[in-house]
Amino acid sequence: MTEKNGVQRIAAVFEGTRAENRAALMPYLPLGYPTPETSLAMVEVVVAGGADMLELGVPFSDPLADGPTIQGATHVALQQGMTVARCLEMAQELRQRGTTLPFIFMGYYNPILAYGEESFCRACREIGVDGLIVPDLPPGEGEMLERACRQHGLALIYLLAPTSTPDRVRLVTERSQGFVYLVSVAGITGARGSLPPDLAAFVDRVRAVTDKPLAVGFGISTPEQAGQVAALADGVIVGSALVRLTGETDGREKVKAFVAGLRQAV
Repeated sequence: MTEKNGVQRIAAVFEGTRAENRAALMPYLPLGYPTPETSLAMVEVVVAGGADMLELGVPFSDPLADGPTIQGATHVALQQGMTVARCLEMAQELRQRGTTLPFIFMGYYNPILAYGEESFCRACREIGVDGLIVPDLPPGEGEMLERACRQHGLALIYLLAPTSTPDRVRLVTERSQGFVYLVSVAGITGARGSLPPDLAAFVDRVRAVTDKPLAVGFGISTPEQAGQVAALADGVIVGSALVRLTGETDGREKVKAFVAGLRQAV
């Protein structure tokens, strides 16, 4: 039987979680923080805790969409020598250690462009990365990367915000592969005390024009909030709250308990 490509592997996760009547848990961890080796161990802890899919952050010096927690973490990672090539090596090492769930690289366009879009996508396919989220690449400028992703079976996932116009919603839902990333707030990443009151209406508005899976991120920081999002969307993305725990001295046990709580909630 032909091996599944990245788009198909992501689709299989959502098919499985829908069959179980739950949302997919999709944690975000920046590669290289607080150290490269510790970040690999944290990925394995998150997987053991019940993650369905992983967003692996590719550190960049100007992370426009990220709040203080993730900015600080990626700055530390860059100081320790993290590069695109090193991120690819670490993803490959995780595969060699036996991690099988889908990997999605979340990073910015400049490093991909500098590496070479086709070369980057080919390397991703070869080591087992399944998709890309590039927050600063709008679909109107994504044709070259889309072409490279299609060639290598990767999902290029675009983002929508609550302020997105109907035309923008249609464009993104048509072009996004794997799932559509819904940014819960018009702002940067970061843990927040409550979910926005108009989130359900936003999800419904996008759901009305596509049958692709919808995953919600930005601001989800507790199991209770994860459960609220899981009732609306197909995927729950948790980043800053998780990253904060990884930097603590007893981070491994805290991360394990936190992810287990999130998994139960979704």
